[in-house]
Amino acid sequence: MAEMTRSVTEIFDQAAPTDSRRTFDELTSIMGGLHARVLDRFDLAEDPAVSDLASFGGESGPRGSFRAWSGPGMDWLVHSWIGDPEAGFTNIHLTAWLGPATDVPHLGIACGTLPTLWCFVDLLPRTDLLVDPEYVDRYYEPANEAYMALKNDPEAESFISQDTFTRAGVSQSAFCVVLPTTPERVTQIGELATLRLEQWFGYLDEASPVPEADRPALAARDQAVRRNIAERDPANALAERFFGKDLTDRLVGSLWGDGRATDRPDR
Repeated sequence: MAEMTRSVTEIFDQAAPTDSRRTFDELTSIMGGLHARVLDRFDLAEDPAVSDLASFGGESGPRGSFRAWSGPGMDWLVHSWIGDPEAGFTNIHLTAWLGPATDVPHLGIACGTLPTLWCFVDLLPRTDLLVDPEYVDRYYEPANEAYMALKNDPEAESFISQDTFTRAGVSQSAFCVVLPTTPERVTQIGELATLRLEQWFGYLDEASPVPEADRPALAARDQAVRRNIAERDPANALAERFFGKDLTDRLVGSLWGDGRATDRPDR
């Protein structure tokens, strides 16, 4: 498997402007279906503090949408996108940050165009994996076969972030690749994301409760992880170019729940 080591900004800047609206629409449909399945699974309320971000930017050029939900079992569910589909860059997110009643990993799915096709699908651990091999066996081993198949695909470039912290947050079962922009690869992204979503639902079905006394510490760790990932994402530089510092700061804060109106499940 080849490796892509250029940053998102470098890939976009070095590519010719490419109308990616059709691919973006197909990915939007896939992510919308996954989002609907998560909403069906949980009893969630949309957070009114971010209602003004449901649509931002112009009718063309850089624009996007940010929406978030929470409720029993779900600390912060985000379904968002930013980009300029006519120019070739799009980034669609579905991230599900669970409450502290279980230690099941959080779900992270992202995909889009650079204008080349890309995707990231992973489960974010809630423990130190090196001291908890059973956690690895339970939640990460089931994705290993699909992970290795992707690694052995000569047309799939493994995306390697230039940022050390970002690399530290990617598990050894993450689907994190740049792919040829074809209908078959768009379908493959949907299949990879669906595989992980359905595995995740199964983990939730079988989850054991975290003791009450341990939940505040787990919730605090979750919040710190979420904030660090949001604030240290190298792609924030591209968002700032598109939308300016003030709106980018607002979007980054909203990703980790800054200023939320709904209560966290541990409160």
